[in-house]
Amino acid sequence: MPEAGTPRPTPPVRPEFVHADVAGGELGVAERPLSTLDRLRNNEVARKLFILAVLALTWESYARWLDNDLIFPTLGQTLAAFWDAIIRGQLLDRIVTSLKVLSMGYAAGIVLAAAFTTIAVSTRIGTDLLSTLTAMFNPLPAIALLPLALLWFGLGERSLVFVIIHSVLWAVALNTHTGFLAVPETLRMAGRNVGLSGLGYVLRILIPAAFPSILAGLKIGWAFAWRTLIAAELVFGVSSRSGGLGWFIYENRNQLETANVFAGLLAVILIGLFVESVVFRWVESHTVRKWGMQR
Repeated sequence: MPEAGTPRPTPPVRPEFVHADVAGGELGVAERPLSTLDRLRNNEVARKLFILAVLALTWESYARWLDNDLIFPTLGQTLAAFWDAIIRGQLLDRIVTSLKVLSMGYAAGIVLAAAFTTIAVSTRIGTDLLSTLTAMFNPLPAIALLPLALLWFGLGERSLVFVIIHSVLWAVALNTHTGFLAVPETLRMAGRNVGLSGLGYVLRILIPAAFPSILAGLKIGWAFAWRTLIAAELVFGVSSRSGGLGWFIYENRNQLETANVFAGLLAVILIGLFVESVVFRWVESHTVRKWGMQR
């Protein structure tokens, strides 16, 4: 460093450069347009369709290699049986029956889960009650209660609704309560400061803040309810041989109509894909994604 009092050196003078104007077309492409392959890679629907196409090709190839329609029909035979069952109306009737029972049990399970969770966040004894009941009944498979449901409610829709409620209630209540516990204390204090308590506190503060966890619980409850219903119908269906989709699979298995069995399983898968990819995706896009709570 220069000593005190010593004048600082003058920086060298650099010559100025004057560049000629360049036409816009000579600058090149500032942003390269995406190719068709890049667009497909960035499209979620296209990626999932590709996965489904690979699975369908694997199914068809393995079935043709096995060459045993009784054990494993081809995808073409399954689609033909599916279309035939749809045209004749038998499969549609069974699907409607299953969805009707599922809707009743799922709605009742959500209402009970909301009631338990509201009590749990309002009082300490409610928290202890929910945690104890969840620890007791959540590990218990719903299908294990089927014999008791038959004794209590008889052979019919009420037994199915009972086991569906059990499969939905604890999963939804547990995820909802976990989401409530994760709500930041700042939001809780803001709600109390404006005088909210009880149900109003839950509806205006806890539910919006905990909705990602609530939505996850609804998804899990739906999956549990759907597979529990199909399993219960496989066991006993309902009275008068007019059961739902599970009973359709059971009947065709007894008649050795393997293609129809696969058609029933395909219907179960398609309904599951529709609910997950359309219904719940629509709810996500209009709630947690719109609010910026989920990527």
